[in-house]
Amino acid sequence: MTKFGKTAVMTLSAIAAAALASTAVSAATLEEIKQSGTVRIAVANEIPYGYVDPTGEAKGAGPDVAKAIMDKLGVENIEWVTTNFSSLIPGLQADRFDMVAAEMAILPDRCKQVLFSEPNSSYGEGLLVAAGNPKDVHGYSDFAEGDMKVAIMAGADQLDMMQALGVPESNIVTIAANADAISTVSTGRADAYAATGLTASGLAQQSDKVELAEDFVDPVIDGEEVRSWGGFTFAQGNEALRDAVNEQLAEFKQTDEWASILTGYGFTQADVDGSSHHTTEELCAAE
Repeated sequence: MTKFGKTAVMTLSAIAAAALASTAVSAATLEEIKQSGTVRIAVANEIPYGYVDPTGEAKGAGPDVAKAIMDKLGVENIEWVTTNFSSLIPGLQADRFDMVAAEMAILPDRCKQVLFSEPNSSYGEGLLVAAGNPKDVHGYSDFAEGDMKVAIMAGADQLDMMQALGVPESNIVTIAANADAISTVSTGRADAYAATGLTASGLAQQSDKVELAEDFVDPVIDGEEVRSWGGFTFAQGNEALRDAVNEQLAEFKQTDEWASILTGYGFTQADVDGSSHHTTEELCAAE
């Protein structure tokens, strides 16, 4: 068992139990993390961004880069926390973990709630549809008129995109996790599932009842094609940890190892190059 492989995998219920046994549970500062040699990092079990496999090993673009960064910081152990995507920000705010490695998109509204590192990745959008694409769906704007329904994951930024494109609330189906997407689409509860292209592609490979929508048309909002930038996330007030991660991330992004991690999980060269096209300050200030 390596120090960053099959490390302790904690669920939120386990953390809650630990919290009941302690009168003071809080997100650890950089100094405390270095002294204890342990950091708690959350993922949303979303392939290929950040997940824990059945053997207990954390994988994905976020965890693999986080492992390298923590190694550089001299932190020997990572306790991986798995939770729903919609619980990541509340979990940070409640001090249930110290950092999130889920490649969460850096958005102005989220910047008001948590701290983000500089971008670690960039990625575009996609649609998961039933095999054969019976409704002939090719873009998010297809749901702005008529009664076709599109599923989105609770807490995901696709909701903002749908609203900006004028998709009525009655055409939106909210699901708890990516794991529910295949059944939601294949049973007809929704005509498609909106997610990043990487997520939709990964789900399509898991079942012959669904597929990735071909000839996908990128959503255009305020005259610009939509692209997301993902980064590591921290609780407000934990600037020291964020800054230390940023320093190591900037160096690591200059290596072939960093690029190999991302492309190894299906990110394209455009995704890799695009990760440096905007700073977090720019993304947080975007209108």
